[in-house]
Amino acid sequence: MKPRLRIGLTGGIASGKSTVAQRFQELGVPVVDADESARLVVAPGTPGLEQISHRFGAEVLTATGELDRRALRNVVFADSSLRRELESILHPLIRTDMEQRAAAAQGPYLIMAIPLLIEGRDPKRVDRVLVVDVPEDVQLQRVMSRDGGELTQARAILAAQASRENRIKAADDVLLNEGSVSELRQAVDALHQRYLRLAAEAKC
Repeated sequence: MKPRLRIGLTGGIASGKSTVAQRFQELGVPVVDADESARLVVAPGTPGLEQISHRFGAEVLTATGELDRRALRNVVFADSSLRRELESILHPLIRTDMEQRAAAAQGPYLIMAIPLLIEGRDPKRVDRVLVVDVPEDVQLQRVMSRDGGELTQARAILAAQASRENRIKAADDVLLNEGSVSELRQAVDALHQRYLRLAAEAKC
C-alpha cells in the first residue's frame, strides 16, 4: 500500500530529530531522511561530489577522496553566498533521491525527515509538518558538545536556519524535547496513533 499521508519532520540542529525518526522507524513507519540522501549524493564517484570539489577545491576532500564535511562547513558558514552556492548544488540532488525513495515506500503514512523544510518554503512536499522543538540555549550546548566547535560557529549554524518562532508557526504538530529520551519516544508513540487515524481518514 502506497502511503497516502506525508509527514514532514523538521527542527533546528541538535533538536532531537534523529531520535524521533528512529522511533518512527521502530514503529514500522518508512522514514525518508534528507541527511541520508545528502550522504548518498556526495559519495565518491557521484556527480554531486564532483561538482562540490570543482567549486570549493580539493581542501574539502579527505585524503581518500571523500567529502570532508567539517572542512566544507567551515568554508560555507563563513560566507552566506558560498552557502547558497552549495545549496544550489545539493538541494536538487537530495530532493530527487528523496522522491525516488518516497515513491517506493509502503504503509499508511511516511515520514519525510527534512532539516530545512521550513527554509525550503515548499509546502507541497508534505501534508503535515512535525517540528521537534528545543530552547536555543540547549541547541547551542548540544552543537558544541557534539561537533567540538566554538560558540561563534554554533551561533552561525543556528542563524542559517529558520528561527524557532518561524518553525513553530509553520508546524501542524510540535514535540517539545525538554525532557528525557524516554518521554520523547512516548510522545512519538502518541503521534503515531494520531497519524494512523489521519491516514485512515485520507482513504475515505
